[in-house]
Amino acid sequence: MRFLKNFAVVILVVILVGCAGVDPNLKIQASDGANPWTHLNLYNKADNFQFAIVSDRTGAHRPGVFASAVEKLNLLKPEFVISIGDLIEGRKNTSNEAELNSMWDEFDGLVNKLEMPFFYVPGNHDITNPVMAKKWEQRLGSSYYHFTYHNVLFICVNTEDPHRHCIGDRQIEYFREVLNANENVRWTLVFMHEPLWKPDEKWGTDKGKENWRKFESLLADRPYTIFAGHLHIYSKSVRNGRQYYVLATTGGGFGKDEYGNPLKKSPGLAKCRFDHIVWVTMTDDGPVLANLLLEGILDDEPCPQ
Repeated sequence: MRFLKNFAVVILVVILVGCAGVDPNLKIQASDGANPWTHLNLYNKADNFQFAIVSDRTGAHRPGVFASAVEKLNLLKPEFVISIGDLIEGRKNTSNEAELNSMWDEFDGLVNKLEMPFFYVPGNHDITNPVMAKKWEQRLGSSYYHFTYHNVLFICVNTEDPHRHCIGDRQIEYFREVLNANENVRWTLVFMHEPLWKPDEKWGTDKGKENWRKFESLLADRPYTIFAGHLHIYSKSVRNGRQYYVLATTGGGFGKDEYGNPLKKSPGLAKCRFDHIVWVTMTDDGPVLANLLLEGILDDEPCPQ
């Protein structure tokens, strides 16, 4: 009789594993009555992949913050990490190659500690003049590019081309071809440094504004989401029925106090200024975001032993 009971449990496990939605890697003994779980449809669909975004590291950067983010990303194990620019401090008049190499060596030394791929996107601190643009090309190749993963199109834009607050003509044509060749992707994700949609009239030239309108119109007929940075203040808005995000910082400056001194601590959520990693889960309905504040991510020894 005991043998028959055990045999019935084994048969039920086989039936459960064979059911639609149940992961064949899941081996668990289940009864034909009550069981101590809600269901066995594990959230492990391959298309529901997860990646992370890091925001501005520089612009009055605070040493050690980005390095801490790298350590915490290695704890979280995303499939890859992507940036939205301002990776080195740079300066408008930086043209000394040795100085630039030192800055990039420092940054590359940080991201080379990541256990997963890192995708570079330029910001105004990275490409501020022709010398810096040439240095990017020498070290990293193209300043704009794309890739697809699980039928999601990733577009990495240079908003400093050929000058600040601008997407150049060649870049527009490149992305026109990319989008035409990827009409049937399930979602398009755009990563750029400067939020060119912001209605700030001092930003950019007429040509820059015209090309932004061209770029945005290329996206109009597809589901997409845009991520930018630059302002060091988190915000979310809806344009054309799509979500546009401006991220806060991953080490960049928090602004200044009433005396003009750089703030060393976050003004907090009330000011939408904080250091974070954006954790993105790609779903059938688009990206789902979780903002992970750096001070809230701890390893397995968070307390003194």
